[in-house]
Amino acid sequence: MHVGILQADRVDPEHRAKFGDYPAMFAETLRGSMDQEATFEYFDVRRERYPKAIRDCDGYLITGSRASVYEDDPWIARLIRFVGELHETRVRTIGICFGHQLIAQALGGVVGRAPAGWGVGVHAWKVVRGEPWMRPALREIRLLASHQDQVETLPPGARLLASSEFCPYAAFAVGNHMLAVQGHPEFTTAYAEFLMRKRKAILGAAFEPGMRSLDQPTDAGVIAGWMAGFLACGAS
Repeated sequence: MHVGILQADRVDPEHRAKFGDYPAMFAETLRGSMDQEATFEYFDVRRERYPKAIRDCDGYLITGSRASVYEDDPWIARLIRFVGELHETRVRTIGICFGHQLIAQALGGVVGRAPAGWGVGVHAWKVVRGEPWMRPALREIRLLASHQDQVETLPPGARLLASSEFCPYAAFAVGNHMLAVQGHPEFTTAYAEFLMRKRKAILGAAFEPGMRSLDQPTDAGVIAGWMAGFLACGAS
């Protein structure tokens, strides 16, 4: 399987040596759950870099970003159009955080600022619906989070998979080809802590509880397996 990672942001240059960049984080996260033959290709969509043909990759993953999907920026508009093409051609696509929100926006949902403010640290969401690729099944999932935007209205036809009071639409699927997850299975605890400390001034009241939550375990490995299973179901 050949996975295209649509890179919507970069780790700041001075910190890449320590944490790596976002596509590499995802490749490392998925590699342990995918076939040894799986390969990854990175596309910096902020620079309008895309595959020559949509079927050049068996599936796609959209990374997080410090941008907001509703910003009036040409690269975001182009990515929204590309997600529309992925939807029309039924190519398996996963969106994480910004990617999750962008899938919702592209397919007719609504994204806005979270009423409760920033969501950081380890968050828990109740699983409200299972899918065949969600194995092992969990009643609740825990992942590191880092967002101040979130989905306010699901796109038409979307199936809600996970929810919490803080983030009602934390994961959803559309058809058998779109999966969107608000949390970050690719983040390490060290990187989450680094981001929180860097953003302490703007996180406000979310900073202290977010930091305290970092000693909690997450289900990142299980979610990586779900993502790999979802992509594999669409492989030729």
